[in-house]
Amino acid sequence: MITDSKMAKQIIAKRVAKELKDGQLVNLGIGLPTMVSDYVPEGIMVTFHSENGMVGMGPRPEIGKEGEHTQNAGGEYCTILPGGAYFDSAMSFTLIRGGHVDITVLGALEVDEEGNLANWIIPGKMVPGMGGAMDLVTGAKKVIVAMQHTGKGEPKILKKCTLPLTAKGKVNLIVTELCVIEVTKEGLILKEIHKDTTVEEVKSLTEADLIISDDLKIMDV
Repeated sequence: MITDSKMAKQIIAKRVAKELKDGQLVNLGIGLPTMVSDYVPEGIMVTFHSENGMVGMGPRPEIGKEGEHTQNAGGEYCTILPGGAYFDSAMSFTLIRGGHVDITVLGALEVDEEGNLANWIIPGKMVPGMGGAMDLVTGAKKVIVAMQHTGKGEPKILKKCTLPLTAKGKVNLIVTELCVIEVTKEGLILKEIHKDTTVEEVKSLTEADLIISDDLKIMDV
């Protein structure tokens, strides 16, 4: 098991970046998903969308070179690339609800065998708002969950979500620091594992049943 949280997040972001294809419009959610913009493979040109009103979002700026008014949906400093644009929330959500976003990458509190997603609230705890997740997972053509495999030692990939759902049956791919899992009608297919883990360890840290791919690979990170 990879216990260094910073390293785990880098592994996840690097692997998610390999899902990106030339010409796509890609939304990056708050937190870990924003790191994906730092690892876009060479030769791949994608346009990153931030739901607070931006397309053409670039990598995080160097320390000391932050632009006061250039921030992503999480309020973190970011950059905007040549040809990028700012606009209001109405335009931003027109892109999302209109089906123009090719991929959305977001974190999760829980995901289950049916591709259900819970990521917006833990009952009884303060929440700043649900953000655009419900629109994004419904409007995007592909939904990738990027999250650490467990939370406080407990599985986050479950047989059935226990928290209030963000969306039902919308997740296509789950990427953690330990593995890559594809969500299908037949169930969750374990497609790749990290070189420092085993199938047995992944299964022990996952409540949901996993179908082991006949073509199981080592994660390319």
